[in-house]
Amino acid sequence: MRTTFNLVFSIGIVLLFTACQGPSGHSEHGSGHVSAQPLSADDSLYHRVMDIHDEVMPKMGKVRGAQQRAQQRLDSLAKQAGSANKAYRQQLEQLIGDLNYADFAMDKWMVEFNMDSAKDNKALRLRYFQEELEKVQKVKTAILGSLAAADSLIRQ
Repeated sequence: MRTTFNLVFSIGIVLLFTACQGPSGHSEHGSGHVSAQPLSADDSLYHRVMDIHDEVMPKMGKVRGAQQRAQQRLDSLAKQAGSANKAYRQQLEQLIGDLNYADFAMDKWMVEFNMDSAKDNKALRLRYFQEELEKVQKVKTAILGSLAAADSLIRQ
């Protein structure tokens, strides 16, 4: 009786584990790309690129919200007379520019990214993903930097 229970329990665990796997036996991220042990250098780079994308993409709503809050703050300062707020207005204008760039950079990167680039040429594909890794890291820096600036500046 005890061995039957152990056998059924073991089969249940195996079935549960395999049910959480993608079609090739690899677990999937929410973005739809498969995360597994990389098979090659280009595959490894592809996964690094997608991991960075997956890390910062959920922050785009915060970027757009910060754009709106900064613009509202700037609009309300424009209605006030005096030069006391001039430096703060300039900081807000810079922040809005940085947030706009972060938003633009993510959109541009996503439109231009081609995961099937040079599919039949490993050397070109490797170079492509190296370039994309640099681009998406710059996008990440723009997003995180502008959000950090927004957090400190808009709270003033």
